[in-house]
Amino acid sequence: MPTYFDAADVPTVQFDPQLEISPFKLFRDLRDGKAPIIMDVRSGSPAKTIRGAQPSPPGDWEPEPNQVVVLIDDDGSIAVPKAQEFQTRGFARVKALFGGLDLYEFSLDPQILGEDTYLEVIATNSPNSGEQEE
Repeated sequence: MPTYFDAADVPTVQFDPQLEISPFKLFRDLRDGKAPIIMDVRSGSPAKTIRGAQPSPPGDWEPEPNQVVVLIDDDGSIAVPKAQEFQTRGFARVKALFGGLDLYEFSLDPQILGEDTYLEVIATNSPNSGEQEE
C-alpha cells in the first residue's frame, strides 16, 4: 500500500488499480466462485491468511501469461514491490491486495457480509495455548 508524503509531511495512502486489488473486489471474486490464484508472499509463520492461499513459490516462478494472481501479506509492504516486479516483467495481471490482510480483515465485517469472509486464523502453538485467562 503505497504511502506518499506531501510537502507538509502529511502521509497519503493511494490505491493504484493497475497494481492493487481492493479487499472488496477480492472478497466478491471469492464469493462468486471467480477466485484468482492467491499467493502468500510472507515468510515465517503468519497468524492469518485467506482460504486457498498458497505459499509463495521459489524465486524463479512465473504465472501463466493471462493468469490472475493476487499477492498477499500483512500490510502490502512485501506484496506491492513484488507485484511491481512481476508487472515490470510483463505480468500485468499480478496484483497486490491493497492494505494487505490487515485492511481486508478490518474492512470486511462478518456481521454485514455474513460469517464467511474467507479470512482464516492459523492456529499457533504458543506455550499458553489452551489456557484460559482469568
